[in-house]
Amino acid sequence: MTESKQVLFTIFGATGDLAQRKLYPSLFRLYLRGQLAEHFAVIGTARREWTNEFYRDIVKASIVNLVDNEEKVNQFISHFYYQSHDVTDAEHYQTLKNLGQELKAQYQTADNQVFYLAMAPQFFSIIANQLQEQGILTGKGFERVIIEKPFGTDYDSAKALNDSLGQVFNENQIFRIDHYLGKEMIQSVSAVRFANTMFESLWNNRHIDNIQITFAEAIGVEDRGGYYETSGALKDMIQNHVLQVLSLLAMEKPAAFTEEEILKEKVNALQAIKKYTREEALKAFIPGQYIANQFNGKDYISYHDEPNVAPNSTTETFVAGKFLIENDRWSGVPFYVRSGKRLTEKGTRINIIFKQDKNNIFNKTLAENILTLYIQPTEGFSLSLNGKEVGNGFDVSPLKLEYRHDSAVLGNSPEAYEKLILDVLNGDGTNFSHWEEVARSWELIDVIRQAWDSHPSQIPTYLAGSMGPEQAFQLLEKEGCSWIWQPDLWYKENENK
Repeated sequence: MTESKQVLFTIFGATGDLAQRKLYPSLFRLYLRGQLAEHFAVIGTARREWTNEFYRDIVKASIVNLVDNEEKVNQFISHFYYQSHDVTDAEHYQTLKNLGQELKAQYQTADNQVFYLAMAPQFFSIIANQLQEQGILTGKGFERVIIEKPFGTDYDSAKALNDSLGQVFNENQIFRIDHYLGKEMIQSVSAVRFANTMFESLWNNRHIDNIQITFAEAIGVEDRGGYYETSGALKDMIQNHVLQVLSLLAMEKPAAFTEEEILKEKVNALQAIKKYTREEALKAFIPGQYIANQFNGKDYISYHDEPNVAPNSTTETFVAGKFLIENDRWSGVPFYVRSGKRLTEKGTRINIIFKQDKNNIFNKTLAENILTLYIQPTEGFSLSLNGKEVGNGFDVSPLKLEYRHDSAVLGNSPEAYEKLILDVLNGDGTNFSHWEEVARSWELIDVIRQAWDSHPSQIPTYLAGSMGPEQAFQLLEKEGCSWIWQPDLWYKENENK
């Protein structure tokens, strides 16, 4: 039988897009699964002067398509309460405290509290300090805080932010959310690797030639131009999502499948990544920026023409690069990474390319053995092998063993935010970024950013709908490799058909 949780949620930034697109639907799914039932309540806070009724209508609109049961929806939204709130005003926290005390008693939440900070990072320490100073934190039940990225803009700002939060919350109370870590196949990486002796025995530099991680987005920056101008693809994607995935792929086998042991090995893997000099970083990492193009029957504008983007901006919308890991397992194996906006297709996938047999008895070039993990939009994996073609003679050609999760199964599986919120309720930080990981990620990324900033040059461009600038392909070609996933080639081959 599913155990329901007793908890009071307080969502700072409750009127925002994240809350409506992700948080309310995820809480509702937990409600439908019985993991939230009678003993929970939600306080939504923001500057807007909303009533409880208006707030509940907003929540209802965000979940109306998830179930055709008006009574269930109405029962769920009755647990939601709104409090207009200025996070910088100490008096407002007293009002928040009084409402919280009423709801904890009414819903019998066992004094458990979760604070979701769906706001800009500059408010995190202000909120944390006020929660403590105004007595909202009582220490009676569990008290946890969920933080959205970006967690700082470089190592120094991240450390300052972490130090300020650390004055109020312990590390095991802070949950830095990375929604990619909640995805089914990201969580299955360890299963594919450690539950199959076939792969784990080959998971080293004796058998693997290179590993490729691609986070591709077909959309442009849309309405996030203002944010993107201060971030860019390097900080927006590589510092968190990509390095988190890389650490899962590269870590040693943990002593046990527990949060503590997994964290230890992920941190060890990140620490083993070579920290480049600025000169090395310039050679290892390539920025890019999309320009206007007509692709697949549609016209796309350049990054410079997007709203809230400076017409002479040099902000990168694409990054490709190479990480090296300096340990016995991975010495000599490049981890190629790339991520960008307005690429050919939306997709996140990992390609593990195995080395060719030096003693090839067939006197012909054989296709590479490649294990591919599909993260999104489809989920599953494939393995490319060589086999004999049917017929006379002895011709060898590649074949693919493939498994994709059934769409019906995926439709019934928990969404990433749903999984992660449930992890918070269970106090399980396995699929969250810990400070040691964040710190090392910024140390690696800062060097790349500083290298680009100290050597200003014209940023390479790429056509919207392509897979990045030419320099990103040359990065691999000069080392005798190539990007395995090239969906743009299919479009080029079929555009005139």
